[in-house]
Amino acid sequence: MSLRHALLGLLSERPASGYDLLKRFETSLANVWPATQSQIYTELTRLAGAGLITVAAEGPRGRKEYVLTDTGLSELRHWLTETKPQLSTRSDVLLRVFFLGVLEPGQARAYLTGLIEMSEEGYRELRGLTDAIDWGDDDLSVYGRIALEYGLRFNAMRREWAEWAAGEIN
Repeated sequence: MSLRHALLGLLSERPASGYDLLKRFETSLANVWPATQSQIYTELTRLAGAGLITVAAEGPRGRKEYVLTDTGLSELRHWLTETKPQLSTRSDVLLRVFFLGVLEPGQARAYLTGLIEMSEEGYRELRGLTDAIDWGDDDLSVYGRIALEYGLRFNAMRREWAEWAAGEIN
């Protein structure tokens, strides 16, 4: 996945400014694809240059509202249907686990305890989003809830796995 396609997807729902998109990232895509303000604005410039989005309105202080073009919608649909998702992802967490044998057993268990705590915190943050978002019946809400549920289940699974792994260390 790319930031490009995440922005196109958000704009497929409704026009938005860079600030609006940043806030939508923070409340809906944070567990899927985090992005910074500078990354978003840089990519919006690229998307506009490629004709995938256009500026629909300009407001005070240079505020621009972007809208998806037909070409942008075609690109998004192509990405969704014609390209395979990358299943092999790098994991800093698992790479470290692979080499925990170079530590004392207590240090290795402490690392796994940190993963348990990180997973619990991630779960709490996502649960907070579940309760804080004004969910609607629109596509972004329906599929956003589905993606959020993945994040909740992933954090629960990682916590359970880390608890098991800590028990495996002698």
